Amino acid sequence: MKFSEKKKKLLSLLANGDFHSGTALAEKLKFSRSALWKQINTLEELGIEILAVNGKGYRLKSPLELLNKSHIINNLTTTTRQLISVFDIHDQIDSTNTNLVALSRAIPKSTGVVCLAEQQTAGRGRRGREWVSPFGSNLYCSVLWQFQSGPESLSGLSLAIGVAVIKALNAHGIQGVGLKWPNDIYWQQKKLGGILVEVSGEVNGPCSAVIGLGLNLHLSSAEASSIEQDWVDISQILGSDHKISRNDLQASLLEQFFQVISHYTEQSFAQYRDEWRLYDCMQGQLVNLFIGNQVISGTVQGINDEGLLLLQTQDGKMQCYASGEVSFRRL
Repeated sequence: MKFSEKKKKLLSLLANGDFHSGTALAEKLKFSRSALWKQINTLEELGIEILAVNGKGYRLKSPLELLNKSHIINNLTTTTRQLISVFDIHDQIDSTNTNLVALSRAIPKSTGVVCLAEQQTAGRGRRGREWVSPFGSNLYCSVLWQFQSGPESLSGLSLAIGVAVIKALNAHGIQGVGLKWPNDIYWQQKKLGGILVEVSGEVNGPCSAVIGLGLNLHLSSAEASSIEQDWVDISQILGSDHKISRNDLQASLLEQFFQVISHYTEQSFAQYRDEWRLYDCMQGQLVNLFIGNQVISGTVQGINDEGLLLLQTQDGKMQCYASGEVSFRRL
């Protein structure tokens, strides 16, 4: 869904977090006061908290940095810009991944498509779980890319993308981030983000992959109340004295994504395997592994050379598990 130009302008005027008088806002937007009030209400319905104080006017409870296409593209290298065929930023969408999966089916040869959103109404994690996606505070990003090989050649892609995310975060001073097999971004045993790769195509190729990332920049306690696991956001990691630009970070993430996917083949995971192991935050952890209704207890022993999870079960046997078949949680 696209906002009207007047709604976008109202939001951009309020985005700095300062007070703006109702009279001044109405004049700039050529609204009546009643029309302004209705627009304020529609923003609040999106979950944007707006304070109204007599004699001062309106202001956002917290400033917003809205996504800016020009800013992001200008922060990409020329090589990466040339790999992007379509770059869309949605004000509100059901899911960036769902959008690009539908596009890959409608136009099978689509590639180099970037889809970002200020808000998702039906954000998805693995196995259909809800991804909490409030307006304008986190990053919701998906990229559609066509590979000449078949889906089996992409078995380690989500792990390689995890390494790419870590590199982008480190470049912005966000240290101590780890990876939880197969596609979670963690910090001190709390979830910071998640990767969702959805692949479709012929067995022997070509195939299309939608690579999605949800990353927490700022979540209020109210927004996160439905999350059923320990979580963290970048604002908590960096503290109140260090602000990070959503647009700069988004550009860094896209830069790293395209460096991975533009050259990725069945043999490529070997380039990322050792680095992934350095960031493995579940190594040596006692876990429960869930496969359908089956629960397997054991100790995580990292990944094998193909990127499969190595689990030493309670009877001492070492077993391998493939991405997409299992999930686990730390005991």
